[in-house]
Amino acid sequence: MISAKLGHFYDKPLKKIAKHLPFSPNTITIFGFLVTILAAFVIPQNLKLGGLLIMLAGFFDMLDGIVARVNGKATKFGAFLDSVLDRYSDAFLFLSFSWYLAANGNHTGSFLSLGTLVGAFLISYSRARAEGVGQECHTGIMERPERIILLIFGALTGWITPVFWIMLILTHITVIQRIYYVYKNIRN
Repeated sequence: MISAKLGHFYDKPLKKIAKHLPFSPNTITIFGFLVTILAAFVIPQNLKLGGLLIMLAGFFDMLDGIVARVNGKATKFGAFLDSVLDRYSDAFLFLSFSWYLAANGNHTGSFLSLGTLVGAFLISYSRARAEGVGQECHTGIMERPERIILLIFGALTGWITPVFWIMLILTHITVIQRIYYVYKNIRN
């Protein structure tokens, strides 16, 4: 949803920076992934610092695409690498939050985090399968940018369980939206 509305919003303001960065988009992707891994290890110890690290990783996740587009370095492999590392990042973050919540006796929150992880993977899988049958599928209310924003918000405010309730419901609604979208567009 955010991607559809603001997908390349930051391209223009960050164009000058992107032009002068000495790193390839893939290097930026990998660096952002490493920051996410660091965040996943920090979250069980320091929730707010973990939230700040997720924010930093999100900046790199946005920057890699801008650098690729601005410098004419967008490649199919780069898009593939970014997508695969995004799935790993999602897994590390949701497992980390689950660990944090379980360690603090919040087993409901831990379960919600794992249920949201399943929904996040199914969102990605439903898009990939739709593309596999020849149908573009970017529909839905809870794509990755929305999930990352909510994770940051939850970590910085400490409202993790309410955030995971929202995310659990909306990720699975998004999967249903995608199933319906593909059904409606390729019935046969």
